[in-house]
Parts: sequence; C-alpha cells; structure tokens
Amino acid sequence: MELFDKIAETTAFISGRIAHQPKVGVILGSGLGSLAEIMEKEVFIPYHSIPHFPVSTVEGHAGALIFGKLSGVDTVLMAGRFHYYEGYDMAELTFPVRVMKALGVETLMVSNAAGGMNTSFKIGDLMIITDHINLFPEHPLRGRNDERLGTRFPDMSEPYDKHLVAAAKNIAAEMGIDVKSGVYIGLQGPTFETPAEYRWLHVIGGDAVGMSTVPEVIVARHGGMRVFAVSVITDLGISDEPIKITHEEVLEAAGEAAPKMAALVQGLIKML
Repeated sequence: MELFDKIAETTAFISGRIAHQPKVGVILGSGLGSLAEIMEKEVFIPYHSIPHFPVSTVEGHAGALIFGKLSGVDTVLMAGRFHYYEGYDMAELTFPVRVMKALGVETLMVSNAAGGMNTSFKIGDLMIITDHINLFPEHPLRGRNDERLGTRFPDMSEPYDKHLVAAAKNIAAEMGIDVKSGVYIGLQGPTFETPAEYRWLHVIGGDAVGMSTVPEVIVARHGGMRVFAVSVITDLGISDEPIKITHEEVLEAAGEAAPKMAALVQGLIKML
C-alpha cells in the first residue's frame, strides 16, 4: 500500500472517532507530559489501536493521540514520539505528522529533551529552536515524491516560523520565563554524545543536540505546516571533563522544566 493510501486509511479511522478537526498538533518529548494533564480532553486513542501507527518503545513516552482543547483551540497531542534509533525508518517515524496534516492541522509544535553545547546554557533552560542541522543518516523525503503530499524540493529557508518564534519570546517575557534560542542538531542516537562530539557539534554551529525533531519538522514543512519547536536542556556537554548522563536524569530534568514549557506553548496556542 502506498504512503498516501495509508495516510488516508488512518485519517478515516481517526476522523470517525473525533468530533472536532484539530488545527494545532503538539508532539510531546521525553518527560514533557504536563500539557496532556491540563488539556481539556475529548478523545484518547492508543497508538496500538490506530491502523499503520508504530508503537513507542521508550520510557517516558505514553503512546497515544489525545484530542481536545488547549487554550480553547482544537488540538491533537502526540503523547510519545517515535525515534530512528528504535529501528523505524523515516516514513514510519514521521507518519503521525502526515496524519496530523491530513486531519487539518495547520501548525505543529514540537518539544524535546536536548543536550546543551552553548556555554550560556544551564540544565533546565528552555531553548526556542530557530534553525537546525540535519545529521541523520537517512532523509525523511528520500525516495519517490508524491506531489499530493508536498513538492519534490521543499524550501527550508525558514523551517521554524519566525512569527511564532517572536511571539513565543514575547509571551515568555510577559510570563517572566527565561528562554534561550539557538540551533538544534539532530543525530540518530541512541548513545549520548562523547565529549569530542559535543565540541565538534558546537563548532559546526549547534547550540543543542538531540535524537528527534528534525525528521518531523522536515515532513511538516513538506506538507506546508507552520512549525514551532522548543528544547529543554537536560544535560550539558560544555565541560572538558566527561559527564556521565542517564536517561533517568534526562527525564527528571525535563519533568522539572515541563511547567514552563507547558505555559509557553499554551500562551502561543491561545495567540493562534
């Protein structure tokens, strides 16, 4: 079955179970589930019950689409994302973004946990992503292009919507939330970076690094969606001395920063 047909089948399945068409899609990263707690929920659909959907295998990722309202706006939350390191190919891990687009989502908001390389960052900071560097070994648009899904050569001069970035900074200032901004680098993982890799990634222009987001953003832009993304800095790679990192520590740091991220995204959705 072609990708377009899979998307259509999945969209039909979901559309028959929701009463309102979502305009905003949110992908919740590691440990950042507080938005789901404050959402006015209407429908909860586990991934395992959705045709053609993969199932998340990573701790901290719930594994469900949640439909409802955030700040009064019809929204779908993707509670638990898929990663290239889990063994999925790019078409599989970005499939939910394709489905969101088909359901009517116009704006995609993405969060993640990331390692910081900028010396001005500290653990728990929020970094609004202004650009990215794609270092994944496979591209999500590789292969035959289906013009029904997007153009063959998408423009990536503004992967992250500048108006949304500016609005988020204003909202953060009004709320008294300290935010950073910078360039996110996407790697396949699942190992955390070595000290030498952290130094190299910073030299080539990165402020933070993680194992997600970039493929999803590329596919969202391919489909014509506006994108806003924010990283929670959960560890730092700016020291000359090696610092051991565990997934549990990443989840803990992300969880502590989650209320700030939730407030920022809520404010941005309200503005929409």
